[in-house]
Amino acid sequence: MKIIIGSRGSSLALWQANWVKERLESDGHEVKIEIIKTSGDKLPNAVLAASGTKGLFIKEIEEALVAGQVDLAVHSMKDLPTDLPQGLGVAAVPEREDPRDALVSKGGLLFEDLPAGARIATSSLRRQSQLLALRPDLDVVPMRGNVDTRLQKLERGDCEALVLAAAGLKRLGFASRITSCFREDEICPAVGQGALAIEIRTQNAAVKEAVAELDHPATHQAVRAERVMLKALGGGCLLPIAAYAKHLSGKLHLTGVVADPAGRQVVRATATGGPDNPEELGEHVAKDLIGKGARELLSHPGPDPK
Repeated sequence: MKIIIGSRGSSLALWQANWVKERLESDGHEVKIEIIKTSGDKLPNAVLAASGTKGLFIKEIEEALVAGQVDLAVHSMKDLPTDLPQGLGVAAVPEREDPRDALVSKGGLLFEDLPAGARIATSSLRRQSQLLALRPDLDVVPMRGNVDTRLQKLERGDCEALVLAAAGLKRLGFASRITSCFREDEICPAVGQGALAIEIRTQNAAVKEAVAELDHPATHQAVRAERVMLKALGGGCLLPIAAYAKHLSGKLHLTGVVADPAGRQVVRATATGGPDNPEELGEHVAKDLIGKGARELLSHPGPDPK
């Protein structure tokens, strides 16, 4: 069958769309990629946390999907809001890449060796809060742009180090630039980080069948637990909320973290449950976080603009 994939035009988004395209083509489908410019692409220099908008990299692609202009969309799971438009759903979640956050520093300096006052760049409040909890003496500065653009900014001296998703660096061939990766107990990843979401119109049975083989059940279960936790906290990808679920000894283990943007308070909760009911696990961890003061932390104002 003929399938049109909707995708952003960034190098990482196109890598992800082409990865799906190649697999569908190997199953005999005729596949085309339609590039769609999103609100996030139109605001390249805006600080995402200040925009107050969920789904900045999703909205226009979902509109094209609803209108029937494309047959499926490939998203970074961490960018996908927990509430989807009526008639759309996640049909497949391929196997997750490395979920960790990675440090890329000038001269290969390890995180603990960065000098006091060193500028470390990220556009994520989640990373900012956990970085400052570990090293309050560092200067976290906002930085947006595609992966290669941020690496160029590091080289020209805009900062001394960057924190980026290890998955994106690896997918684009920049694995050798990674200085080190943070453990999940140091910086817990974003909900869905490292995973892809293949979104379709739920009534499109033909496309649903075509993408079914791309689904990785273990990753899908883990992401479901993380997203339910995020939804129960009323959060989105722009808030300092983190979660990571993994399978251990036949069980699903979920860690959730909420922090204030300045990193002064970090609350963490963990729980283990059966893999067949990830939603229950997500709700359990969210309830535990709320009991530890997560709602109060999330009501704190964001950082002062620099």
